[in-house]
Amino acid sequence: MPAFNDEALKTLLLEGSYVTPEGMTAALAFSEAHRVSLAESLFAEGRITKSLLGQAIAEYFKIPYADIRAHQPTRDQVLQIPEDVAKKFRVVVFLDAGKSLTIATDDPSIRGLKTELKRVFPSKTIVIAYAASEDISACFLHYQKTLQKRIDEIFAAEVRVAPLVLEQVFADAMLFHVTDIHFEPQPTDVVIRFRIDGVLQEVCRLPKERYENVLNRIKVQSRLRMDEHFSAQDGSLRFDRGDDTIDLRTSIVPTIEGEKIVLRVLGSYVRSLALTGLGLSNQNLKKLEENADRPFGMILVTGPTGSGKTTTLYALLKSMNGTDVNITTIEDPVEYKLLGVNQIQVNTQTDLTFAKGLRSIVRQDPDIILVGEIRDNETAEIAVNAALTGHLLLSTFHANDAATVIPRLLDMGIEPFLLASTLNLILAQRLVRKICDNCKHSVVISPRDMHMRGAEKYFGTTDVNLYEGNKCVACNNTGFRDRIAITELIQVTPEMQALILANPSSQQVWSLARKQGMQSMFEDGIEKVKSGLTTLDELLRVAEPPDEINSV
Repeated sequence: MPAFNDEALKTLLLEGSYVTPEGMTAALAFSEAHRVSLAESLFAEGRITKSLLGQAIAEYFKIPYADIRAHQPTRDQVLQIPEDVAKKFRVVVFLDAGKSLTIATDDPSIRGLKTELKRVFPSKTIVIAYAASEDISACFLHYQKTLQKRIDEIFAAEVRVAPLVLEQVFADAMLFHVTDIHFEPQPTDVVIRFRIDGVLQEVCRLPKERYENVLNRIKVQSRLRMDEHFSAQDGSLRFDRGDDTIDLRTSIVPTIEGEKIVLRVLGSYVRSLALTGLGLSNQNLKKLEENADRPFGMILVTGPTGSGKTTTLYALLKSMNGTDVNITTIEDPVEYKLLGVNQIQVNTQTDLTFAKGLRSIVRQDPDIILVGEIRDNETAEIAVNAALTGHLLLSTFHANDAATVIPRLLDMGIEPFLLASTLNLILAQRLVRKICDNCKHSVVISPRDMHMRGAEKYFGTTDVNLYEGNKCVACNNTGFRDRIAITELIQVTPEMQALILANPSSQQVWSLARKQGMQSMFEDGIEKVKSGLTTLDELLRVAEPPDEINSV
């Protein structure tokens, strides 16, 4: 998008009657409350679509709008423009009509654009159209060679092999929002795999004789021992590329085929953290924000490893962060770095555990405390006492669902009357992959297909229009790009407090929460399937219907 600040965008949309004055006032209030841009606020509240925003900007420039998501340029179309020209002027061939070309750009006012396009296409009539920046960037992926080809070229050149190999691997990790990078020694080569949106994908193979240089480079950058080959080692490193930086946590373990490396990508997307982008329903978002405004008590986020618990808590912290509050965290590891928040790293070598760190934090005059994870009885007890003495405490907890949290905390030795008076809210979540916006299209699912998936109870007995990805270069031919949370939320009401005092089972907690209107994770996921955010098969991959529905 051209450089429209919030004020310019507000003027543009109001003058074009794309948003009502009342809607704009509400969007601006939402933007300020959630600390997101005006555009993000408008999208989150459904006041305008990305396509309609694109049309508004095109109208401002008095040019057509190129909806790249609806009509994707082919690879041949994109490659008609030399890469250096395309990236300098942010242009792509949108429509080739023989004698005329429609060229899409996200910056129609850039200097020298028409002159350069006339030089590239001297015999063509050129029509300039506007397209969204993210859609233009997705088209640029057609210029990029595969990671395997680029690394093979580095090996052939024999120059600074290890640094250049890692630069290419890390650059692709940033491009595709990779969460983990695996270097896995095999008998004859080393497989490199990326975990993208929760799923591992093989992206490249290295000759085994070349692996040692890459391994040593990672050890040096992570400050690990190069002469140690038979013990596990942990460290961290940082990769800078222009204005982009990623922090990586290094884990090396010896296997029978050699030393395996796993790099966890940390905190690379912290700038975009916002509660509105996590996938919470309006009802759950409102409850979470209401409880975050309370002066004390506990908010727990639960789910398996890799379910986005820390991301949710940090989005919440970001919304609460300000000069008038003292926020302190203790984590293992510190995954996101947030300006204005005091963050403490657990260090077993100096005996700085969650429990001991939490005791010290309480003496630091905090308003809000984040404990990375409640792992043991001692930490649970201190956390409850901290919440009881006037602090708002956020933490993660390992449990399969929200209802299981209460019995498990009671089993850890927390007194029922203490838990009842301190626990405010439990949020359980999983992550499902989002359908790629760039190649999303509608599909018709028959009642027979619904029956085979066991989902006919949610969709009835007629044909249903849903969505799926068509697989494109932007989503690395998976049909999915990014992830979104499916959630269930239990708010501790007076009735729930009374139940906690009776030392309930998870089934009793579940039954009361359902009576009070709780929606299960699977039901939340069904709503996201119906709205076109994910697919039914993806939902079934990570969640299953609640037992009470299965038994109907």
